[in-house]
Amino acid sequence: MQEIDTTTLNRLCQQNKPFALFIYTPMCGTCKLAERMLHVTREALPGPLPLYQININTAAALAGRLQITSVPALFLFRGEQVTGRHYALRSVGYLYDVLKTLV
Repeated sequence: MQEIDTTTLNRLCQQNKPFALFIYTPMCGTCKLAERMLHVTREALPGPLPLYQININTAAALAGRLQITSVPALFLFRGEQVTGRHYALRSVGYLYDVLKTLV
């Protein structure tokens, strides 16, 4: 997963292509577990996955803009439109089903 900042996120939104954004904080144990599950899921998918991550501590305005209610969070985008919000990243199987639409 590539770490990005809000400038890069804005550029990705302008491209109007689907991508996923993992939102986390470094001190969150559940976020670390979710990150590991996302890495496993990425390896299991049949093609390249446009998956990025952002530390919400360095992008505080993003929390308000996207109305993020908790972390970890996985948001799916198509351009500037949020097409999916997932807060309970239950399992690798669940993440596979959520992310396979982006491959």
